[in-house]
Amino acid sequence: MVDKVKPAGTSEEVKPRSVRVVLMALMIAMLLAMLDNMIIGTAMPTIVGELGGLEHLSWVVTAYTLATAASTPIWGKIGDMYGRKGSFLTSIVIFLIGSALSGMAQDMGQLIGFRAIQGLGAGGLMVGVMAIIGDLIPPRERGKYQGMMAGVMALAMIGGPLVGGTITDHMGWRWSFYINLPLGAVALAMVTAVLHLPKKRAQGKIDYLGAALLTVAITSTVLVTTWGGTEYAWGSAEILGLIVVGVLSTAAFLYVETKAAEPVMPLHIFRSRNFTLMSVIGFLVGFAMFGGVLYLPLFQQSVQGASATNSGLLLLPMLLSMMVVSLIAGRVTTSSGKYKVFPIAGGALMVVGMFLLATMDTGTTRLVSGLYMAVLGAGLGFLMQITMLVAQNSVEMKDMGVASSSATLFRTLGGSFGVALMGSLFTTRVTDTMAERLGPEAAGAAGSAQLDAASLAKLPEAVRDAYQHAVAAGTHSAFLLGAAIAVLGFAAAWFVKEVPLRGAGPAAPAGAADGEKAAPAAQESLAH
Repeated sequence: MVDKVKPAGTSEEVKPRSVRVVLMALMIAMLLAMLDNMIIGTAMPTIVGELGGLEHLSWVVTAYTLATAASTPIWGKIGDMYGRKGSFLTSIVIFLIGSALSGMAQDMGQLIGFRAIQGLGAGGLMVGVMAIIGDLIPPRERGKYQGMMAGVMALAMIGGPLVGGTITDHMGWRWSFYINLPLGAVALAMVTAVLHLPKKRAQGKIDYLGAALLTVAITSTVLVTTWGGTEYAWGSAEILGLIVVGVLSTAAFLYVETKAAEPVMPLHIFRSRNFTLMSVIGFLVGFAMFGGVLYLPLFQQSVQGASATNSGLLLLPMLLSMMVVSLIAGRVTTSSGKYKVFPIAGGALMVVGMFLLATMDTGTTRLVSGLYMAVLGAGLGFLMQITMLVAQNSVEMKDMGVASSSATLFRTLGGSFGVALMGSLFTTRVTDTMAERLGPEAAGAAGSAQLDAASLAKLPEAVRDAYQHAVAAGTHSAFLLGAAIAVLGFAAAWFVKEVPLRGAGPAAPAGAADGEKAAPAAQESLAH
């Protein structure tokens, strides 16, 4: 019989074997949330071919992203108030229901609605994984385990497109959703059997008004970044209206949170300098990572002639570097208790990596671009999980859920802004360069679509050469913006205070560094 895991700080010893079982379940849950969009991206052409509704294609992804972002803070607060285990299991069930329904969708409208249900569950999966690690494992020990989660994220990004293509070709696109069911069932069974956290029953009520206002604010922000410059012009009434709604709902949300008995996002957590800095750095990490994931394969397919079939493998240098460095950083943090050097080193490498990628042109080889990607990946590896670790270490245990959800939310919003702003800059530069080389009419015809290597080979040499130079110019502008944004992260990292991590070895006293309050954590560490 497997021993049940007790949370950090309880009188019962935590059994390493049980912890491994719980961590395996958490990694499966993280894989579910991360893998889904990667798999679906590969299957989308087949889905559109069967269901139709090409004009609504973007909503299949947008509905999922919106629901995930909007529900993330709410899941965190529910876990803090009513217990982590129950909210986590609920999010898994909702995700699996959404997956099953998506697989049975008969038209594009149904698929979009069911993807939103999936997204609601995914928001709880991401928060639940990080918050449960925060509950079970002292901060001093937490780095190496969160490094494993970074490895899972990298695995999803690498394997998702390959798995999606294989499933779609041999089993049909519906299995891109059904594949979640057995994995989710395993995670449900393992968490139910092994994880044991104290049940909570909050006296206060959920801050429904705050949750509603936050949902409106997040939805407006994501729609502005998703639609701006693509569906609607940046100066259009729709985009300007969304911006006004976003600003007003954010202001109302901040006011309501100062009055609520149980605010969905307690503003006092931002009094911690470290927590606020980690939120900012997490936003910038999302900006750089999602922008890189989007535009690197485009450059390699359009300019370097790589096959779209291997689009996941194109990112291998960045993702492997990110995974290895994240694991090393986690191990060093656990053994030394020191972490300030990692945000600084990560910020510096992110700036350098983005700048190197901005120097790529039509003559850049795959080897050189791979080395540049590895530099960016190393920077992201130093930052990815350290930001979560420091954010969790900056709050009390009762706020672990909202700290985890806030850190996740800022990273998600950073990704939305990164894709939107880099995308707008990329599109403008491509259009201008095509016009310079071919004239406005030819530029509009050839530059209106993203062309893969096979399509490029069929174009006249002059048009192909112009398009490749245009894409190179577009990625130069996009990554140069990323480098400028990364400078802000590097600057912010210098202001982080190295508050001692509680856990293995002599416990650091609360408020051990410059008045920062160290998070109450376990007095015991896991046996190795």
